[in-house]
Amino acid sequence: MCRLLYIKSKNPFPIVEHLQIFAAIAKNSKEYQGHGWGLAYLQRGKWQHYKNINPVWKDNLNHCGRTTLMLVHARSAFQDRDIIIENNMPFYDQRYIFIFNGELHGVKIRADGRIGAEKVFNFIRRLDHGDMTEAIIKGVDIIEKRSTYIRAMNIIIADREAVYVSSFFNEDEDYFTMYYKKTKDALIICSEKYPGQQDWLAIKNRSVKVYR
Repeated sequence: MCRLLYIKSKNPFPIVEHLQIFAAIAKNSKEYQGHGWGLAYLQRGKWQHYKNINPVWKDNLNHCGRTTLMLVHARSAFQDRDIIIENNMPFYDQRYIFIFNGELHGVKIRADGRIGAEKVFNFIRRLDHGDMTEAIIKGVDIIEKRSTYIRAMNIIIADREAVYVSSFFNEDEDYFTMYYKKTKDALIICSEKYPGQQDWLAIKNRSVKVYR
């Protein structure tokens, strides 16, 4: 049950400003979010990746500079297991960056991956034949049918042009609802509203949204 953050801006912004807010959200979460964290961001036209096994609020957040696009993930490992840096998100391929928040039980799908989230990413990738929206809709439907129970399955997949957001949960609406905020310059999507800020909107449960 992790915490997620996506930001895309027309103008470069200091990464640390948002990381500090995100770190506070993770630290103050009712679920422990300290099993490591990861960051993917664009810099000089190339994706940069950073992961640390320590909690995000204990890391040095001042080393990344500026960007116009980034995804961040703070991990809460299922049953406190498999806590190694290789299991930290974001996961990625040559095009897409993937972050995930959820808990699934009795899942019967064939997909490669060390942990469930990586298997979900690879399963959806396999369904992508040029339309990621369709792949996510189909993938979520199949996974739901092939699972004993899904507490939640929130997915953010992004490339340079668009972000695809799937909200899915069966309990704890306050915790699993994702939110987004649009300004004239930027789009921010997060597991929680930034503290003290207005104009955040909830992403509807059991929906798939695309923002370009």
